[in-house]
Amino acid sequence: MEGEPVNVNEFQELARQALPKMYYDFFSGGAEDQYTLKENVEAFRRITFRPRILVDVSRINLSTTVLGYKISAPIMVAPTGMHKLAHPEGEIATARAAAASNTIMVLSSVSSCTIEEVASSCNAIRFFQLYVHKNRDVAAQLVQRAERNGYKAIVLTVDAPMLGRREADIKNKMIAPPLPPLKNIEGIVSTEVDNDEGSILEGFAKGALDASLCWRDIGWLRSITNLPILIKGVLTREDAIKATEVGVAGIVVSNHGARQLDYTPATITVLEEVVHAVGGKVPVFLDGGVRRGTDVFKALALGAQAILIGRPVVYGLAAKGEYGVRKVIHMLKDERSPWHCLAVLV
Repeated sequence: MEGEPVNVNEFQELARQALPKMYYDFFSGGAEDQYTLKENVEAFRRITFRPRILVDVSRINLSTTVLGYKISAPIMVAPTGMHKLAHPEGEIATARAAAASNTIMVLSSVSSCTIEEVASSCNAIRFFQLYVHKNRDVAAQLVQRAERNGYKAIVLTVDAPMLGRREADIKNKMIAPPLPPLKNIEGIVSTEVDNDEGSILEGFAKGALDASLCWRDIGWLRSITNLPILIKGVLTREDAIKATEVGVAGIVVSNHGARQLDYTPATITVLEEVVHAVGGKVPVFLDGGVRRGTDVFKALALGAQAILIGRPVVYGLAAKGEYGVRKVIHMLKDERSPWHCLAVLV
């Protein structure tokens, strides 16, 4: 590919060229047949607009608020793991790009930079994504560290009682050499895994993550932190209603980037169902498949308060470091025509 990329999709090819095949497959792949992986993107393409004309769109303000924090546009950085596989500066570069873009970064539990390192690197508004370990003390320590270091919310991932079957990772015996340090749990959870039949990451998750996590544990999490709790991984009306009943502060409609259960629906196709079920009690966000400014607009039109981008951020990071992440966010903001439509919508 010659010259600068002109859209977010072109960063994926740059990332493929920049990364070892094993790491590119890890970031880009989905579960099993990868049906949902394709659908997350394709479903956006089946949604079309009914444009209205002759409305004054000379002044467009993209800013919004998330849990009271003002951001420059309804585009946030989703939690994705092990950024040092994409770039030597890892999540620190991602956080700096989020700060420069005046948006929120959600730091993954399985980041390759610590909660503290990311907090001290810049003044980004940060949320912390949590996987609950079998040893609940580990989760409690992570939450307390996030709270001490100025993170503003906990984003609880609820769709990973066990790791999805990611066949590319199994073929690559991901990750070899052994799992790179998961800095947030280094020294408190063993990452030594004997898993000759599949990916080392899958073996680690099977041994560490708590498959018994259930609705009553939201109460436990609320009891150990004063931070608002968002729940990530909701795809149905029934679970959206239950989430509001147990007192979460927000819902992220997500299928884990199609990396968990294949043949779940594309997130954009169930967004409206979740929004209607919630009835305005808490904000609803969308994660999965966003590649264009038009995709952001479609999600907003169907009721999302903001969207989160995962793979595009990693592709930008792999291709061009911090600058690449800033460029990806800027591109989604700069695809101007859908934002003009938004003026008509509101």
